[in-house]
Amino acid sequence: MSESLSIYSSIPFVVLLLLIALMPLALPKFWDKNKNKAIATAIVSLPILIYLLLNFKVELVHNIKDYISFIILLASLFIVSGGILMKGDLRATPAVNAIFLAIGAVIANVIGTTGASMLLIRPLLKTNSERKFTAHIPVFFIFLVSNIGGCLTPLGDPPLFLGYLRGVPFTWTLSLWPEWLVMLVIVLAVFYIWDRLAYARESKASLIRDVESIQPLGVSGKINFLFLAGVVLAVFFQTPAPWREVIMGIMAVLSLIFTSKENRKQNGFTFYPISEVAILFAGIFVTMVPVLMMLHENGASLGVTKPWQYFWWTGGLSSLLDNAPTYLTFFTLGESVTAKMGAMGNAIISGVQVDILRAISCGAVFMGANTYIGNGPNFMVKSIAEEQGYKVPHFFGYMAYSAMILIPAFVIVTLIFFRG
Repeated sequence: MSESLSIYSSIPFVVLLLLIALMPLALPKFWDKNKNKAIATAIVSLPILIYLLLNFKVELVHNIKDYISFIILLASLFIVSGGILMKGDLRATPAVNAIFLAIGAVIANVIGTTGASMLLIRPLLKTNSERKFTAHIPVFFIFLVSNIGGCLTPLGDPPLFLGYLRGVPFTWTLSLWPEWLVMLVIVLAVFYIWDRLAYARESKASLIRDVESIQPLGVSGKINFLFLAGVVLAVFFQTPAPWREVIMGIMAVLSLIFTSKENRKQNGFTFYPISEVAILFAGIFVTMVPVLMMLHENGASLGVTKPWQYFWWTGGLSSLLDNAPTYLTFFTLGESVTAKMGAMGNAIISGVQVDILRAISCGAVFMGANTYIGNGPNFMVKSIAEEQGYKVPHFFGYMAYSAMILIPAFVIVTLIFFRG
C-alpha cells in the first residue's frame, strides 16, 4: 500500500516539526498565540489530510483514534493535577532540594511529567526564593521531573502512552527501572554537589532570611487524588475505548466542579498549554501517517538495527523535535526491522525486539531534557521560573548545561545497557 506513497508525502510532517522547533525562537510573539499555531498547523496539514481521506482512509482513522486517546489522557492529567495546590516554604538546603527532585521524579510516573512539574515547581521556587545562586535549580528540575522521571509508566511521558496505544503492556515500562535509576542517581548526585557549592556561596543574610521564612508544606484540593486514581485505573486495567476515554473525561470534569477556583488561580492554571498541545498534535498525527506507512514497509533497509543506534537517534531527534512523534517514528522503524530480521535472540513486544523497544523508550524520555523544546513541560517550567524572578539560562545556555551533565550520563547508560 505504501508503495504508491511518494517520499514527498512526508514533507508536511517535516515542515510541521521544524515549525514547532524554530518558531518559538524566530517569531516568539507570533507563535505565542494558539490561534496562529492553529492557522499554521491547518495550512501545513490540510493538503495531506485531503490526500489521505481519498487514498488511505483506514490508516488516517486509526491515527485519529490514537490522537483522541492521547489528548484526553494528557488533558485529564493536566486538569486534575492543576487542582492540587501545594503551599509552604522549607529551608532551602541542598538535601531538601534533592528530595524535592527525587519525589518529583517518582510521582511523574503517576500524574505525568507535566502534572508533576506544575505541582512541584512553584513550591520548590518558593523554598529557594531567599537564595541568590539558584539558576541551576530550574534546569535540574526540568532534567529530572519534567523528563527523566516519567520513564516507568505510560502515564509518565506522552511517548510511552503512544506505545501503550500500540499494544505495549502497561506494566512493561516498569522493567525500565534499571536505566531510570542509573540516570536518576547520576543526575541527582551532580545536582547535590552543584547545589552544595552554590549554597556555600550564599550570604549570611540570605541564609537567615531563608530560616525566618520557613512555613510547613500543606496541600489543598486533596479530592483530586481520587480523580487521579480514576484516570490511572482506567489505563491500568486496559479499559477498552471509548470507555477509557469517557472515564478520564469524567474525572477531569469532576475535578473542575469540585476544586476551588482559588487553587487553580494560585497554581497559575489556564487551558493555554493543553490547547497548544491539542492544536499541534492534531497536525502531527495527520502528517505522520505517510511517514509511518513508509517506515513500516521500508524501515529495515535504513541500517538502524542496534539498540545504541535507536537510543541515540530517538534521543537526538527528541531533543530537537518533540519526543512523542519521534518515539512513534522509531517504534514503527523497530517493527520493520524486527519483521525482517526476526527476534535476534530477544523477546518481541508489539512487534518490536525488546532491546530495541527499551532503547527507543529511554531515548525519547531521557533526551527530551536536552533542550527547552524537547518536551512540553520544559518551556512551561522555564516561564514559571522567570515569572518568579529566577535567572534561567537562555536556549543555548540551557543546552550547555545538558551537554555538560546529561550527555556523559547518556554515554554511561549506553555502555551499561545498549551496547548490543
